[in-house]
Amino acid sequence: MSWIRNWKRLGLLLLFSFTLTWVVSCSAPSSNTGQQVASGNSEVEFWTMQLQPQFTDYFNQLIATFEKENPSIKVRWVDVPWADMERKILTAVSAKTAPDVVNLNPNFASQLAERNAWLELDSKTTPEQRQQYLPNIWKASTLNGKSFGIPWYLTTRVAIYNTNLFKQAGINNPPATYAELAQTARQLKEKTGKYAFFTTVVPEDSAELLESFVQMGVQLTDAEGKAAFNTPQGKAAFQYWVDLYKNGLMPKEALTEGHRHAIDLYQRGDTAILASGAEFLNTIAKNAPTIAQASATAPQITGETGKKNVAVMNLVIPRDTDVPDAALKFALFVTNDNNQLAFAKAANVLPSTVKALQDPYFTTQPANATPVDRARVVSAQQMKDAEVLIPAMKDVKRLQKVVYDNLQAAMLGQKTVDQAVNDAAQEWNQQV
Repeated sequence: MSWIRNWKRLGLLLLFSFTLTWVVSCSAPSSNTGQQVASGNSEVEFWTMQLQPQFTDYFNQLIATFEKENPSIKVRWVDVPWADMERKILTAVSAKTAPDVVNLNPNFASQLAERNAWLELDSKTTPEQRQQYLPNIWKASTLNGKSFGIPWYLTTRVAIYNTNLFKQAGINNPPATYAELAQTARQLKEKTGKYAFFTTVVPEDSAELLESFVQMGVQLTDAEGKAAFNTPQGKAAFQYWVDLYKNGLMPKEALTEGHRHAIDLYQRGDTAILASGAEFLNTIAKNAPTIAQASATAPQITGETGKKNVAVMNLVIPRDTDVPDAALKFALFVTNDNNQLAFAKAANVLPSTVKALQDPYFTTQPANATPVDRARVVSAQQMKDAEVLIPAMKDVKRLQKVVYDNLQAAMLGQKTVDQAVNDAAQEWNQQV
């Protein structure tokens, strides 16, 4: 599905990240925020990101059910093209014409949370309501200790690996840790001439490598926002990636190509491991059926912390809405156990509520399970260790650029690892 591929790419870039270069749109959709319709009912305007036409029937039925249960509230659904959302919501918030409920992600939403744009939810929701959601996932939509969003659907990476290449290299099990990944990369290169994996060090692209620092036990920033990675752990993380690159165990284009290149290399059979969402197996089956037949899945590769990445989509409510109670009621309805389970099945994503994630669909492989079925169970199982590895924070993409630029310099031998880490810390601190 094109929307799933787009959303997954955003999860990885922000984690995702999110952080695509969105196209500038001429104008925002007209908004009737807080409008009282002719019958005297409240109207809630609801924006999603590129979910039409794949899920038009799902949302029409969802809204019809909500309106039947809440006859005094009408919902107007507006689906915004992916490339237009950032500019449109920024324009609408500034003009105080924002919709009443908006589908965003924690990283982008946090930029507006810094400006006090969203309704604070801690005083608007009960502890029982908040406890319906996975604790680490609810925490993803908080900034400075205040909740600004309600979790919706999730994806988490798994390790998709080529069993044929592993067999040729004499490797029985996929790597579970970065230390094992380095050993696997060396053995694969020696036995097959292939690379184990590809990850990008392009500053404007995926945050996957920066997330690996967190998995390796590196603290990126301190409570004041200053660099906290100029430590033995931070230098070890820099050294890990520098050694892999200098030893020829990473493709040279890691410095110039983005995450899309990882997908191309895996589908061509040039790499043995792809870090991606379980849903991507369907795409591999379509584009590279021979590779798909040889593909299996394993839990996401991590560091000594055991932490796993998850990308979150949430719902936020603008502070200026005229119908805060109706908006919150609808947002909680969209994200309740039953509706999350239904949407997760339809979209091949994961739900963010505890109960929905315990459904047998996510815990038990069916008879004659497909690769996607097996990968879905692996994804769901690792949610207990999953979190947004790079929490909502100011200027996160600038931090990524500072780290990646200096890491590239060390990979190319222009700086020592110590110098690269020191320079990155100083450069970041000058901007804070």
